[in-house]
Amino acid sequence: MTRTWSTVPTDEERYRPLYARVLGLRFVNPGGVLCFLFFEGAVALAVLLALAELVTWWAVLVLPAAVAAMVKLNDMVAEVVIRTAAQVPEQERDRFRRQMEPVVGRASVPSTARALPGVALAGEPTLRAARPADPPGEGERWPDPARHDPYR
Repeated sequence: MTRTWSTVPTDEERYRPLYARVLGLRFVNPGGVLCFLFFEGAVALAVLLALAELVTWWAVLVLPAAVAAMVKLNDMVAEVVIRTAAQVPEQERDRFRRQMEPVVGRASVPSTARALPGVALAGEPTLRAARPADPPGEGERWPDPARHDPYR
């Protein structure tokens, strides 16, 4: 029985854990330890909750079934995602890759633009809260770091 969208080759199907084979997982491929945690871990958790009298004893049957349903649902969602991604044309994938490439370089900043508070460009309002209060009678401006470096 060959499945066209299966990610597990047919020869390796018999070596998969019983949990994955019983659920018929095709896209999610959990290993032996993860299958152990999914089933036996859910049973152990349900037994502990039942012994603590937080849930009824029906939880020992219901909790592993709920975990199995979630794993199968996850496999079905993975199938939809993989099929949808396979339908995207190659040129769209290339365009997306070009858009996601990091751009490294220098930004050109006009010489009239200053990042100093209190220096207003022509036509731009100055925010008073961004400037320190000028002492009365003095109109001192901040030094221009591009022209004056006090630490040199």
